[in-house]
Amino acid sequence: MMVNRRHFGTGMIAASGMVLLAGCGGADDRAGRAAPVANDLRPTRNAGYARWVDGFQARALGQGISAQTLSRGFRGTGYLPGVVRRDRNQVEFKRSLEDYLSIAVSDERLRKGRAAFGRHRGLLRDLEGRYGVDAEIICAIWGLESFFGERRGDISVVSATSTLAYDGRRGRFFEQQLIAALRIVQNGDIPASRMVGSWAGAMGHTQFIPTSYQQFAVDYTGDGRRDIWSDDPSDALASTAAYLQRNGWQRGVRWGRETDSGGLQPQAGGPRFATTANFRAIKRYNNSDAYAIGVGHLADRIAGGGPLRADFPPDANGLTKRDRVALQRGLTAAGFDTGGADGVIGPKSQAAIRAFQRARGLEVTGVPSPALLRMLS
Repeated sequence: MMVNRRHFGTGMIAASGMVLLAGCGGADDRAGRAAPVANDLRPTRNAGYARWVDGFQARALGQGISAQTLSRGFRGTGYLPGVVRRDRNQVEFKRSLEDYLSIAVSDERLRKGRAAFGRHRGLLRDLEGRYGVDAEIICAIWGLESFFGERRGDISVVSATSTLAYDGRRGRFFEQQLIAALRIVQNGDIPASRMVGSWAGAMGHTQFIPTSYQQFAVDYTGDGRRDIWSDDPSDALASTAAYLQRNGWQRGVRWGRETDSGGLQPQAGGPRFATTANFRAIKRYNNSDAYAIGVGHLADRIAGGGPLRADFPPDANGLTKRDRVALQRGLTAAGFDTGGADGVIGPKSQAAIRAFQRARGLEVTGVPSPALLRMLS
């Protein structure tokens, strides 16, 4: 089975409205590396959008959003053409479970995860006591959603959700998100100028969309605001624990484990997993088997557990992960940068392969192969 991912903001949309892996691009999109806002994600004049905003504001007033909130909420915002482009270009994105876990439980993410857990051990253990959700699970979700707070997004949520509501492909859904975002501003949780997130409106350390924020966000610090945007992750992590608790998490039960037979096998020939009700609770956060396995396995590794025991089979090109890592290293050493060597062949690795093939007078395919690996060895 392949992992199907629909991108939502920095991550992936799921049935619950939560999102998946921030910066999930392997060596081709190194998680944790902050990037400047693209030009097409800056407000642009658009007459149709301006007319839509006028009509929306009348509807919002009828739903209890004050004129003052509308004025504050839309100040400095506007139509973002890059949001529409990203939304329309969403294609079923398929990765094997092996590739997904290479990204979700990379050496870098694991190292940062253990460090983050150490810094916030007291908070995470307190949340475990309050909500019954394992501290490592909370930390792992944090890691998959925003790389432990390093990639929370910096795009105006009002701009993003209003652009998508105007565009109309999922207009009703995003108008609901926009109304919810303005209610958050009106309630005083966050000034509109600080309400930023992903290109599609997911916000904070653990990437809540506005309606999920309204339903599940927690004021852990007791300052009167549910601030999931702050550099202090306390409210965001508490909100995640509350979300899982209210979606069926069972105290004292593991998410699952690797098993030798039976159980769930997301990738043919790969590891199998025996799962529990808490695996299903994680899927309420993001409705993906791969995501839930990624969270569970990252949590186990943060807690000191080892890698999966079972191997994955060679890919469709006949290469194992070890082969793909060797190929990436060989390309980079030959002067064709792949952006890293994690065994995930994404756009940058494919571009490096094409450049190598072109330089050597080979057929330019961008496809890795055992023959290519032998040339680079």
